[in-house]
Amino acid sequence: MTSARKLVLVVEDSPVQAMALQQLLEQKGLQVLRALDGRVGVAMAERHLPDVIILDIQMPEMDGMEVCRRLKQNPQTRHIPVVMLTAHSELATLLQGLSLGAVDFIPKDAFSDTVLLETLRQLHMLDDGIRTGDDRRKS
Repeated sequence: MTSARKLVLVVEDSPVQAMALQQLLEQKGLQVLRALDGRVGVAMAERHLPDVIILDIQMPEMDGMEVCRRLKQNPQTRHIPVVMLTAHSELATLLQGLSLGAVDFIPKDAFSDTVLLETLRQLHMLDDGIRTGDDRRKS
């Protein structure tokens, strides 16, 4: 059973980080769109209705919290899972992001790519046969 490639929208103001995320996700078979600021990210989400949005918090113009708030208030985009991938790791920021409707909050660190890929697997965005932790069958 084959299906269309899943579409991911990366909203990240750092072109280098956005490109690195795009490369990582495309290697996993995902189609990726990039927005370099929050306003463009909201517009692209409304236009393309991606399967998931990976969202930075600290951005010029419109920060990630406001992007998430707008996406979750819009009936057209409220169903799209939002994963916050950010340098912010404070508990208050994490709680705010989750209260706005984000499904996960991943601090940018040495493990963020691995955690992001696992989150995408749990959201059924990836089916590459790679498992973390215990496999379903072990002898």
